[in-house]
Amino acid sequence: MKKKRIIPIFLLKDGNLVQSRGFSNFENIGDPFISMSRFSQWMVDELIYLNIDRNGNLIHKRKFFKIIKTLSKKTFMPITVGGKIDKLNDIEKLLSAGADKITMNTAAFNNRKIISKSAKEFGSQCIVISIDVKKINQEYLVHINNGSINTKFKLQEWLDICQNEGAGEILINSVDRDGKKGGYDFDILKKIKKIIKVPLIFCGGAGSWEDFRKCVIKKEVDAAAGANIFHHFDQSDFLLKKYLHEHKIKNVRKPQFFDI
Repeated sequence: MKKKRIIPIFLLKDGNLVQSRGFSNFENIGDPFISMSRFSQWMVDELIYLNIDRNGNLIHKRKFFKIIKTLSKKTFMPITVGGKIDKLNDIEKLLSAGADKITMNTAAFNNRKIISKSAKEFGSQCIVISIDVKKINQEYLVHINNGSINTKFKLQEWLDICQNEGAGEILINSVDRDGKKGGYDFDILKKIKKIIKVPLIFCGGAGSWEDFRKCVIKKEVDAAAGANIFHHFDQSDFLLKKYLHEHKIKNVRKPQFFDI
């Protein structure tokens, strides 16, 4: 049986680990290096690091690349890295720095050929396209630039393009649910269930272990992701997987914990 993944997301802003609400309100919650060590002890399936700095200049990029290089030397789980990636050279540097996969959002929308070029150059299996959506007039519309710009593209349209261009995985995040702890928006899955062809990471709104249980039983979902919730409990990944197994969810890895 193929195991479904549980994926914590680290949001890095100005080098600090933050939690967000609605993609706009950010609270500093600590040092990413200390948190990474804890998550390694909890043996998480995978981590996603997102650089959400508003400033995308070369100095900030180099600072982020340096953080990833340092983090990757101390982590034992696969890491996916994204944020301000807009050319193949960025991808090459991050993969060389220790990232296992790369995720792109705004850059991919502004230049969809970067999807096909990067998939050809580095392999589609390491190219994750992140799609942020807001529900407007009963339609899920794609937003870019940290959720601030409405592209007017329907989710289904952009998803189809991303897959055709060679995306190996899709990360869908609900801007409306971000940080609200009200649960995932499963209506999104109804919109894409007939067209999703690649592994799907689903994110936005997880506020309880039960929210994750409801997510991983969805056949369209390959991985359930969350950000804030994982920082609110000690041994959070262990406790979540323990909850899932106690509730007869066997298609996730068993809870494990060890000291490094």
